[in-house]
Amino acid sequence: MKFASFDIRGYPTVTVQDGYREWADSYEATVLDLMDLRLLDRLRAVPWARAGHALDLACGTGRCGVWLRARGVASLDGLDLSEPMLTKAWDKGAYDRLFLAAVTDTRRSTGRYGVAVMSLADEHLAALGPLYDEAARVLAPDGRFVLVGYHPHFLMLGVVTHFDRPSGDPVAIESHVHLMSDHVAAAHGAGFRLEEMVEGTVDDAWLAAKPKWRRYRDHPVSFAYVWRKAESIIHQVGTEPAIR
Repeated sequence: MKFASFDIRGYPTVTVQDGYREWADSYEATVLDLMDLRLLDRLRAVPWARAGHALDLACGTGRCGVWLRARGVASLDGLDLSEPMLTKAWDKGAYDRLFLAAVTDTRRSTGRYGVAVMSLADEHLAALGPLYDEAARVLAPDGRFVLVGYHPHFLMLGVVTHFDRPSGDPVAIESHVHLMSDHVAAAHGAGFRLEEMVEGTVDDAWLAAKPKWRRYRDHPVSFAYVWRKAESIIHQVGTEPAIR
């Protein structure tokens, strides 16, 4: 579903590439660890230190990459559509290689990774099927796809992914609402089975950071799935050279 059906603010909207290019410098001052890293901390199904090669999809400024390295991930690639975001990520020193690529067409080798992670990006996809298909392709047999997302409930409250320009004017980034059942259907279609799921709600920690969110107390704001690859999916694909 397009977010426009739930839009109550009417912010001007830009494309994903344009939006994250503009947002790169202020992104980390805006996105709180409460949204995604706190959920990753709650997961118990993923043996991070035994993941082998890991892939950070839509890695952005590298926040998740730093978290993954701290959990013992020994080999880590990242990719993103935004060059300014990738520059920030490279400066973190967490990645072995970074690529300019889409999450639905990574150009990574089939079956290379033990774990793929994606945080706070699925709402920018018009359809989930290509994402789950690509994640299944790049994962080794028995690999895990960890997806952390902005909760569809919160999008349906009218709070779109957005940022403020230096002028103070808010700008929305093109977003779509995917129900939980949409994720399940896409994941099952790609050969995944659900191993773990957690959800984050607006609690005291959130209100300390965002007092204006008091009206949203106890509403679900983010979620995390751990999908386990149930069977080998064999496709061949070429690769592109790393940009870093």
